[in-house]
Amino acid sequence: MKVTTEKNLKDLKQEGLASLERGHTKVKVGLASCGKAAGGDKVYDELTRKLENQETISVEKTGCLGFCAREPLVEVEFPEGQSLVYEEVNRDSAAKIADSLLKGNVPQASVLGRKGNGDRDNSNWGELRSLNFYEPQQKLVLENSGVIDPESLKEYVAKDGYFGLWQTLAGQEPDEVIDTIKSSGLRGRGGAGFPTGKKWEFARKAEGKPKYIICNADEGDPGAYMDRSILEGDPFSVLEGMTIGAYAIGASQGYIYVRAEYPVAISRLKKAIEQAEDHGLLGQDIMGTGFNFGLDIKQGAGAFVCGEETALISSIESKRGMPDPRPPFPAQSGLWGQPTNINNVETWANVKNIISRGADWFSSIGTENSKGTKVFSLTGDIDNTGLVEVPMGTTIEEVVYQIGEAERGSIKAVQTGGPSGGVIPSNRFDLPVDYESLQEAGSIMGSGGLIVMDNETCLVEVARFFLNFIQDESCGKCTPCRDGTKRMLEILERLTEGKGKDGDLERLEELSHYIEESSLCGLGQTAPNPVLSTLRYFQDEYEAHLHGRCPAGVCFD
Repeated sequence: MKVTTEKNLKDLKQEGLASLERGHTKVKVGLASCGKAAGGDKVYDELTRKLENQETISVEKTGCLGFCAREPLVEVEFPEGQSLVYEEVNRDSAAKIADSLLKGNVPQASVLGRKGNGDRDNSNWGELRSLNFYEPQQKLVLENSGVIDPESLKEYVAKDGYFGLWQTLAGQEPDEVIDTIKSSGLRGRGGAGFPTGKKWEFARKAEGKPKYIICNADEGDPGAYMDRSILEGDPFSVLEGMTIGAYAIGASQGYIYVRAEYPVAISRLKKAIEQAEDHGLLGQDIMGTGFNFGLDIKQGAGAFVCGEETALISSIESKRGMPDPRPPFPAQSGLWGQPTNINNVETWANVKNIISRGADWFSSIGTENSKGTKVFSLTGDIDNTGLVEVPMGTTIEEVVYQIGEAERGSIKAVQTGGPSGGVIPSNRFDLPVDYESLQEAGSIMGSGGLIVMDNETCLVEVARFFLNFIQDESCGKCTPCRDGTKRMLEILERLTEGKGKDGDLERLEELSHYIEESSLCGLGQTAPNPVLSTLRYFQDEYEAHLHGRCPAGVCFD
């Protein structure tokens, strides 16, 4: 069915609701990359074999269920609205879950805990804990991930998908759309947090046609998997956001630049694009309004520098991925010299909710200068690792100790923002997670990696690890980044080998400031952050290494 009227869209929604709201027990298997890697496909096959042809129970595929530390995950959702989550499910425990459900019992094998507040009489669940991992979260970007089948357009529409696009094309001028995004306070979720609406406005006002939009799904930070999980769990939200953005700036062609190491995300994106085209939601004459927008996927080879806008553009043009001086900015001269707007996955996924629910709704969430929510990949020395979404302004302490359930007194620091970010010590965990607070503390939001480090971590070694990564990934175009980070890495290697020299710490700081001020692109300019932040908060560890001692006992005896 081609969607050419609002009624067509509502009919498609009813078909999706028929799939989602069956009024019976649903057994959902998390089949994002993490679930698949842990054996989720075998679990799905076993549950399907045992429960096929059941009228009161269905087995369904879904995206990331969030609690990545306990994969494979299965969620049993009862008609009354409450769920039980099962951890580390294998074929045997899957069979036990199925057998219990067939007998009308609540499965106990591998149960992790309960989730949600439904109307079910759960007196026999008394010993099952409520999962703190989920309770403090507020899911906007991830609201469909783990809920719908990510390969079903109908189920996406059933959750009000594409109504934002209809609202845009049927009754709004491009400038009105941009004003809504500006009023919402949405800032880019991939780096420094530049206001999204202003970025769109620059591209719209730029002279020249055609215009392009790009989704940056390169995601090269160690320990980061937010964008991958969004694409695997709710790809249509990104497509809808990009189509709205294309209309707003006047673009007719878009690209999703995604790393080739994400095969599940790429597969689901391809299926989403095909379905959107088949239903008139992408391509020529979208929704019968005369608006045309095509979308292609460009696979990257995994170069960290291609996360930088101008290097990414070069890669799409089949050139070597290397950054160019700015100005001109991509909004004036980007892909093939034409006006181009680039946002990352999470930014695009926020757009459809802002359009359909309103700028005031979005801006009511978060802080004065950092609106909405932020998705994090919570990893490191912590029990509850996984995919987390919290309102901006949530403190690091809440994320680490409440959601992550880390043992108090055992954590030394967190790293935010990946190789371009910094280390924040545990005595500053009252810091709210927002752009300005993290920058003041010597770090950045970045794309959203959050690595927790315990007391047995050596922060000098952490700085060496990130500088080694930056050195390996430097494109080599500019001397400060290419040679400056090499000299810094040599000093850090000496320190971690117990061969430090007098003046090493001063030289590290001097080199850091030189590289910050003179590197060509943002990646080089932020490369010293891990060193500067660890020097700021853990200088005693550096001084101990100068005297041949590693307080954590990691680097040498």
